[in-house]
Amino acid sequence: MSSGALTKPQMRGLLAKRLRFHLVGAILVSLGVAASYKFGVADKRKKAYADFYRNYDSMKDFEEMRKAGIFQSAK
Repeated sequence: MSSGALTKPQMRGLLAKRLRFHLVGAILVSLGVAASYKFGVADKRKKAYADFYRNYDSMKDFEEMRKAGIFQSAK
């Protein structure tokens, strides 16, 4: 019986090697998620708010709500 067929597993430095690999992967994934959120959600939301408030008249909105009877103190 010869035991030379199996090689010894790498034990020294294994944790550091795996951590380095997973740390780089985690950083890349988090940057990708942050960029997709910025361009997919945040920029669209900013544009929607800007479009809404570009032509928004608060006094007209107040008068409509007052006429609808929403406010009790303003008649």
